[in-house]
Amino acid sequence: MKDNVQMPDMLTKEDVTAHIIAAKKSAGMTWEGIAESIGMSPVWTHSAAMGMNAMPMDKAEALTSLLNLPTGAAEVLNESPTKVFAQTVPTDPCIYRFYEIVGVYGPTLKALIQEKFGDGIMSAIDFDMSVERIENPKGDRVEVKMSGKYLGYNSW
Repeated sequence: MKDNVQMPDMLTKEDVTAHIIAAKKSAGMTWEGIAESIGMSPVWTHSAAMGMNAMPMDKAEALTSLLNLPTGAAEVLNESPTKVFAQTVPTDPCIYRFYEIVGVYGPTLKALIQEKFGDGIMSAIDFDMSVERIENPKGDRVEVKMSGKYLGYNSW
């Protein structure tokens, strides 16, 4: 019979995310500043920091160094994620509005994409997104730009 061997504490994606959020807050940094420091976009940097994308090792190491994350964090950031959504309908008002936009305009977006490109989809893998503040006398606007590679469905 083998002796029980104590395994070292292994960091999870959730652990690393918690460390990132705490370090960001402690350092008074912004996602824009963090992203610029590691040479990536703020949208991708936040998504990867939240465990929704795998970071290339050089970016993971840069983030680990920048935020003084614990040993092993870069390896966890480099792992492929398992994308799990905690709830069917989000309850956070900001996130819910995006869910509502897709519910209301999803069929419209699909129809317009397919009218312009043919039967297919916009990739969320080969994808860029930006968020900008646009000043407006009636109240500042949020501008979200998304750009994804068109992927046509294969004809059988």
